[in-house]
Amino acid sequence: MKTIDEDIKSGQFKRVYLLFGEEAYLKHQYKRKLKQALVASDDTMNFSSFEGKDTNPKAIIDLAETLPFFADRRLILIENSGFFKNSCEELAAYLPELPESTCLVFVEEEIDKRSKMYKAAQKTGSVVEFKKQTDEILIRWILGRLKKEKRNITTPVMQLFLSRTGTDMENIDRELEKLICYTMGKDVIEAADVEAVCVGQTTSKIFEMVNAIAEKNQKKALSLYYDLLALKEPPMRILFLITRQFHILMQVKDLRRLGFDNKSIASKAGIPEFAVRRNLVQAKSFSMKELRAALEDGVRAEEDTKTGRMTDQLAVETFLIRYSGTMA
Repeated sequence: MKTIDEDIKSGQFKRVYLLFGEEAYLKHQYKRKLKQALVASDDTMNFSSFEGKDTNPKAIIDLAETLPFFADRRLILIENSGFFKNSCEELAAYLPELPESTCLVFVEEEIDKRSKMYKAAQKTGSVVEFKKQTDEILIRWILGRLKKEKRNITTPVMQLFLSRTGTDMENIDRELEKLICYTMGKDVIEAADVEAVCVGQTTSKIFEMVNAIAEKNQKKALSLYYDLLALKEPPMRILFLITRQFHILMQVKDLRRLGFDNKSIASKAGIPEFAVRRNLVQAKSFSMKELRAALEDGVRAEEDTKTGRMTDQLAVETFLIRYSGTMA
C-alpha cells in the first residue's frame, strides 16, 4: 500500500500493478486511487476495463499496444481474470514488452505465487497483497474516522461494535456510517447506540445461539435459528457455523489450559484478538467431552441430510433441540 501511495505522490507509476488479498475494501480503495491518479474521470478514450475468467488476453495486448489519445497514459483495468491462478503464458510473456505509455492494473481474488503471470508482474511492476487487518489497525482506523466526526467511544463499546460487524472493513465502513448518522449531536457513542443501529452478522447470531445452548434456553436457540432461515441462510451453512463455533471453543479452551495468552490464542485459533475473551467465557460453559460430542453430532447431522434420512432444516432443528435441552 505504501508503494502505491508513494507512486501516486511522485507521479512515477509502474507499468503493472497486481492487487490481491482477502481485504476487499482496501483492494477497492487502492484500485480507485490508481484510476483517479492515472486517468481523468471523464477520459473514456484512455480507460478500458475487463472482468471475469472469459477475458481475452489478446484483446488486452492489442489495446495495450494502442497509444493513448491526447494523454500521457492508457489505463487497462482487469478484474478477477483468473490469469494468476491458472496462468496465462501469452500475457506473461508480453508484460516485459508493455509500452511505457500503458498501465495494467490487475485486481484478483485468487493467485498462485508460482505462476508465470505472478513472477512477470513482480518483475515488471508492483505486487501488493491486501491482508485482513489486525485488531489494532482496525481500531486505529475506526478511531480516526470517529475523531473526524467529533465522536468518542469507550473500549467496551468499541468491542461491542466489532462483535457486531466482524473484521470485514467493508461491513465496518457501512455500519460506522450508520452509527455516525444515528448519533448526530452526541459526543460519545454508547452501547445502546450500537445495539440500536448495527445489525449483528450471521456469526454474531451463531454466537448467541451457542450461548442459548449453554444456558439450555431452547426457545431462544430455535428463535435465532428461525431468524437466520428468514434471512435466507441455508440450514447446512448454519450447521457448519455452529460446529465451527464449537471447534473454536474447544481450541481456545485447550490453548488456555496449555498457558497461552490471548494474542497467541487468537493467532492459533484464527480469530480476532478482541473475540478471545468472550470465547473463553463461553467455553467455560462446556466440558471438552461435550464440545467433542457436539462436533461429532454436527457431522452426523450433515450425513443424515446427504443420505436423505432427514431434511436439512429438520436435521439442524434436531441438533439444536438436543443440545439446548439436556447435553448428551
